[in-house]
Amino acid sequence: MTTIAIETTAAPAAVTGAEVFIPLNKLKKHPNNARKTPHSEASIEAKAASIHAKGILQNLVVEPELDAEGAATGFYLVSIGEGRRLAQLLRVKRKQIKKTELVRCIIDTVNDVSEISLDENVTREDLSPADQFERFRELAETRGWGAEEIAARFGVTAHVVRQRMRLGAVSSKLMQVYRDGGLTLEQLMAFAIVDDPARQEQVFENLSWNKDPSTIRRDLTRMHIAATDRRAIFVGAEAYTEAGGVILRDLFTEDRGGFYEDAALLDRLVIEKLNGIAEAVKAGEGWKWAGVHIDYPHGNGLRRTYPHPVELSQEDEAAYAAAQGEYDALTEQYDSAEELPDDVDHRFGELEAEIERIDALRHAYDADEIARGGVFVILSHDGEARIERGFIRAEDEEPETEDGEGNSVIDGVRVNGDGEIIEDGDHDEDGSSVSALETEDEDTGDAGKPLSDLLIRDLTSHRTLGLRLALGEQPDMALIAVTHALAAQTFYRGVDAACLEIRPTNSNLAS
Repeated sequence: MTTIAIETTAAPAAVTGAEVFIPLNKLKKHPNNARKTPHSEASIEAKAASIHAKGILQNLVVEPELDAEGAATGFYLVSIGEGRRLAQLLRVKRKQIKKTELVRCIIDTVNDVSEISLDENVTREDLSPADQFERFRELAETRGWGAEEIAARFGVTAHVVRQRMRLGAVSSKLMQVYRDGGLTLEQLMAFAIVDDPARQEQVFENLSWNKDPSTIRRDLTRMHIAATDRRAIFVGAEAYTEAGGVILRDLFTEDRGGFYEDAALLDRLVIEKLNGIAEAVKAGEGWKWAGVHIDYPHGNGLRRTYPHPVELSQEDEAAYAAAQGEYDALTEQYDSAEELPDDVDHRFGELEAEIERIDALRHAYDADEIARGGVFVILSHDGEARIERGFIRAEDEEPETEDGEGNSVIDGVRVNGDGEIIEDGDHDEDGSSVSALETEDEDTGDAGKPLSDLLIRDLTSHRTLGLRLALGEQPDMALIAVTHALAAQTFYRGVDAACLEIRPTNSNLAS
């Protein structure tokens, strides 16, 4: 092949098949090039990075530009390689080369420009991701290049390189299945979420007809905890990794934070953080004790007290009125705005916090209840700590007092020596009965007579009709009753406390 160096002012050597070096500023885009859609910025960036690292590996194909009279203008039209020309111009802009940089080209005045430019792009087949992985791995192992350096030399992002390198975690057996067409690229990438080839092959063997990538990821991470779990949200990725935990990341999809491998470690960190909050609440509010639980301890067996209304101080009332007034004014001012300015949005948050703080002061526990009671700090469904106050343990209950008749009075309730609640009449301020004498003359012979079955049925019918009438007049309450009955039977076992005769059923639709 003939190689010719063309000077800027020299006449073109229009010899088909000749290899020539043409200054970059003498190259133009051919108007008959088959590609009409412009090259993307990312594509030009990638080519510029590749050329900067390794030079132009594939020659441009050009033909001389002729004027209306058929005379050479001194410029050349690029038939094949317009992307490389644009990449070189980008390098000129970055001061990496001069605009007179010589570019190696092949002259072709025989073939049709539209045909050869179409042929170059249609008959080309991109390297498969699996092949890319193997080549990237060889570069990393033999030359010690990291993802950033490989990315810079090939004009791709480091994330793309890491994705391809991540395929190295896939079992060689599954890689061959992919090459043979038994797996799609998306399915192959789903297996790369874990580094255990044996586990990958086990999941692959147990897959049914449903080989959806999300199903594969779910089966591989069945024993792990998603980053969207309330425990993971509460602890945070940074604290978990600092404690030695490992987070599995899926580089190929939006994994929303990955999967936490060590559930026991995560639970321990949750308890430790809840303990810190519990101690702060206990010290700050004066409770006798504080306990922590991940889930609410429904079976705690403790009596619970609740706060009672209290009046706000004049200062708090004034602060509340000011905050509420400003909040209402801002709401009216920006009612029609599609998006709030940052400073206004921040101010809304401050006002809401102030209103909530003062509202919390409207109810308070008695000092005696705080001195004897405690709190539970638990983890709510949204990953935030929730504080439940006012629990009284049995050993912290007030000591029993006795009335004049030897009966105990516990929290205002009279109990006899056998522990039975006394409900026979009213009592004076000292707890003495004011109706004991009145009952002596009453005929109590039928007090313990049971009701007949017929009377019970009649009373039940009247009660049912009354309930129907009440629900019919209150549709909102009827909706609540239906929702409660269906939800209780759907999500809980052994629940049959609803007053409605309604049952949810499951039906499998025929395929």
